Amino acid sequence: MEKRFSKRFWEIDAARGAAIILMVLFHIAFDVNYFVYNLDLGWVFWYLLPRFIASIFIILVGISLTLNYNKSPTDAKRRFLRRGLEIFFFGIMITLATYLFLPKGTIFFGILHFIGISTMIAIPFVKLRKKGLFLGLLVLITGFYLQTLSFASPWLLWLGFMPTGFYTFDYFPIFPWFGLILIGIYLGNRFYESGSRKFRINELRADFLTFLGRNSLVIYLLHQPVIILLIAAIR
Repeated sequence: MEKRFSKRFWEIDAARGAAIILMVLFHIAFDVNYFVYNLDLGWVFWYLLPRFIASIFIILVGISLTLNYNKSPTDAKRRFLRRGLEIFFFGIMITLATYLFLPKGTIFFGILHFIGISTMIAIPFVKLRKKGLFLGLLVLITGFYLQTLSFASPWLLWLGFMPTGFYTFDYFPIFPWFGLILIGIYLGNRFYESGSRKFRINELRADFLTFLGRNSLVIYLLHQPVIILLIAAIR
């Protein structure tokens, strides 16, 4: 078994790194489509692929929350609050940037807003196992139902009550996406109980992927400005 908290779990960092590569490639295509040339890549690419990539990130957030909690339960609430506020702050910066430069698709509650809020509200759920799995499925079902409706007020869009005519480049409300956080928490408690790996896996040479995974937030914040600047330079 993995020595408790002796090091990061390479497979989690590698999975996050692979998701980062997929995200960057998708955003290159998105920016080319938006700024340069219409790419007819179909519904699977434009709708399913980004949600698949986001699902990987979000489930890994849930797993990481269990590892972080088990590392030191006594001050976990303070750590979760601090980390959640930090990520939410970066989300607000993205809101301001998109409002100034891409106002038609302003991101009011994107994935960073969601991860920030979810990190702060996860404490009551972080020890759940099967109950967390069932609750996660319930949140997903509720969220999918809410997506079929529209509402007059915009004030609860962060929960999943999407206002009529609402458009944004990035939208990850609590319902349904917190359901994946809960599923990730279940997986973390199931396969990394007490901070130890409960299954055998041969370590692969995945240094590049693990590097990307360890620096995923920095890459997320910087990659879009870099892509847009490159497109502007080429044009």
